[in-house]
Amino acid sequence: MADFRLWSDDFPINGFMPKDQECDDKMFGVDGNGANASPALQWEAVPEDAQSLALTVYDPDAPTGSGFWHWVVVNIPPDTRSLPRNAGKADGSLLPPGAVQVRNDYGTQGFGGAAPPRGDKPHRYIFRLHALKVPHLPVTAETTNAVARFMTHMNEIDSTIYTGLYELK
Repeated sequence: MADFRLWSDDFPINGFMPKDQECDDKMFGVDGNGANASPALQWEAVPEDAQSLALTVYDPDAPTGSGFWHWVVVNIPPDTRSLPRNAGKADGSLLPPGAVQVRNDYGTQGFGGAAPPRGDKPHRYIFRLHALKVPHLPVTAETTNAVARFMTHMNEIDSTIYTGLYELK
């Protein structure tokens, strides 16, 4: 049996993400020309006992003392095998039916693009797909990402990661 695996054709594992994944908000020190678009993601070998999936995107290198959560989406049907580019747009229209995005650490719905401090070392963006033992988590779009992540970890049976890098020179 193949291992539970996550990947993106938009950038190589541990490689640099394209500008499309950069935040489009000038208040975070970026030029505002990023597309704030989540990358296309694919996966395979979801555990047979998974009843739903969750996806998180985390920057452990953000200078906050606790990192920065860029995207948290739960209640992805277990038979889903991919998300298209920009599935993390705020309205959720490209997500599978039933999937719920909670607010990221920017305070917005959906995917919040990369915005490391200019001149800082490359930051890691850890895309983690969680296989869960429950059919859905009891969350809404207004649930904090901390609560959604707590529920995710409490119900996780397996997970897989795919890491991208980003820096602003």
